[in-house]
Amino acid sequence: MNSIEVLTDLAQRPLQAANALPRLSADQLNDHLGGHPNSVAWLLWHSGREIDVQLTDLTGRPQQWEDFRERFDLGKAGDGIGLGHTPEEAAQIRVDDQQVLLDYLEATLNAFTDYAATLSEADLGEVIDENWTPVVTRGARMVSIVDDAIQHVAQAAFIAGAEA
Repeated sequence: MNSIEVLTDLAQRPLQAANALPRLSADQLNDHLGGHPNSVAWLLWHSGREIDVQLTDLTGRPQQWEDFRERFDLGKAGDGIGLGHTPEEAAQIRVDDQQVLLDYLEATLNAFTDYAATLSEADLGEVIDENWTPVVTRGARMVSIVDDAIQHVAQAAFIAGAEA
């Protein structure tokens, strides 16, 4: 198994975990367990958004969000990625349809794996951001993108388990 195959396999993990979530009602999707600002809906939306935005930075291709913006109907709040959201801003991310969250996550991860399939081993070692120490390579950024999604889907799974 080479690095590209590892990345492609890794990218399937957040979607598998998200698809294993119990079916939640709109209230359960949007509940803020223990008063925490991140609901299941916010966590799944954010997972898709962070993949989408960061992948677009790497590829220069349009975001998947363009095909999903109307389905989510979140207005300007949905166009961000949620990083640094106040509790009030996070509460604006209300999604009553679990399937649209899963569909968006799947679309962004499919775009990720499609992109990964175009890369060579050498491409993964290319430095893409010198503003960090150590510098960030394309491969490190791609691992980071999926790692963030894995963490947020795991948080959603924890909340979903408490809600179900």
